[in-house]
Amino acid sequence: MTDLAVENERLEAECGQLQQAVTSHAVIDQAIGVVVSLGKVAPEEAWRVLRDVSQRTNTKVATLAQHILTFAQGGDLSEPERTELHQAITRYTWHPTR
Repeated sequence: MTDLAVENERLEAECGQLQQAVTSHAVIDQAIGVVVSLGKVAPEEAWRVLRDVSQRTNTKVATLAQHILTFAQGGDLSEPERTELHQAITRYTWHPTR
């Protein structure tokens, strides 16, 4: 295999990885929007909610984000994810009386 062919394969693989990253990022951004709407929290807090639920349910953030988008469109969310999402939103919601 020539150096040019090797470089072409490397670039094609890198391009595929970048396309996947962009798609994953868009899904996460949309899920942050859902959490902002559901929990009445700021986008920064919504990101923390996603990260916390991801860690507590041992689910990748991008996978969790897809589950949340499915839930927002009327689909199901697993009991552990739903419970942790509710608890995380409660943790990150600002309460002026506290």
